[in-house]
Amino acid sequence: MLNDFLLKQKLTAFLKEDLEFGDASLAPLPDHVIEGMFIAKADGIVCGLQVISAVYDLLGGAEVELLVSDGEKVAKKTELARVKGSAAVLLSGERVILNLLQHMSGIATKTAQAVELLADPTIKIVDTRKTMPGLRMFEKAAVRAGGGFNHRMGLTHGIMLKDNHLALAGSVGKAIDLAKQNVGPMTRVEVEVETLSELQEAIKHHADVIMFDNQKPATIKQWQKLVPAGILTEASGGIDLANIAQYQGCGVDFISLGTLTNAVEPLDISFLVNGAIKAK
Repeated sequence: MLNDFLLKQKLTAFLKEDLEFGDASLAPLPDHVIEGMFIAKADGIVCGLQVISAVYDLLGGAEVELLVSDGEKVAKKTELARVKGSAAVLLSGERVILNLLQHMSGIATKTAQAVELLADPTIKIVDTRKTMPGLRMFEKAAVRAGGGFNHRMGLTHGIMLKDNHLALAGSVGKAIDLAKQNVGPMTRVEVEVETLSELQEAIKHHADVIMFDNQKPATIKQWQKLVPAGILTEASGGIDLANIAQYQGCGVDFISLGTLTNAVEPLDISFLVNGAIKAK
């Protein structure tokens, strides 16, 4: 579920981008009350249905009947929603709705595929901050709809110490110590490690979460045995749908995939109008 206040702000900006000077295609045409439907043209996981009513409310209102729910698996030719309203409203909002609906459903579908291919309920599939500017809340919601979980929503939501941070601090241990000195007890400190010595240092300095960066499943299994209870672990880097099954049973708590949001194919969805019902 998207935050209504933030959703309205985002959609207002998106509609302004598309409609700042009006809809030239509709200008010469009579305005009728029409009906239409959103239809899936491919199998997948649908997400973003909340956007339909929200967009039309901003444009003057329309009757919206949702026929499926976010996170639901749909087959090709499935009707997702039926709408009725002014042609000007329905058609002016069509593209913004479809852009978000297709993109979010594509992410949800890919996330569900990752969960299915991994087939390990002990490991959570999580996203990253590799999102398109301005679309993060939509993309993060889509990951949840697909059965995944959100990592950090932004830089303020937890500390993640990566290679550049470690270079600035001088070492893994120094970076962890500095971070823990400057945050409260509720903020986790995660550190990225690439070598066995870095892992041992992260354990010694009590990192809350240790990320195994760009490591093969066999290495992760060996390293995981060294991590004491109470420290969470994450595998990241070079993992995608083609190889995620290899990480089944590797022992980590999380697997993060940037490709859930930065390399995704939109789900094919169309909006079709039935025709004019009556003159307005």
